[in-house]
Amino acid sequence: MTAGKKAKHTATAAKGKIEEATGKSVGNERLIAKGKADQVRGAASQAGQKTKDAVKDVTGH
Repeated sequence: MTAGKKAKHTATAAKGKIEEATGKSVGNERLIAKGKADQVRGAASQAGQKTKDAVKDVTGH
């Protein structure tokens, strides 16, 4: 995985944690849900990229 993509996925997950915490502190359910969704999106993107990298390692392409 390129460093740029990893940073982007990590940033998305971190942004989600911040949004969730902010939503909890102000009682905003929509912001909590958006934060959780961003965390899942960042983790899923990172997992997908790792899978692609693993396939490349196995196949040599």
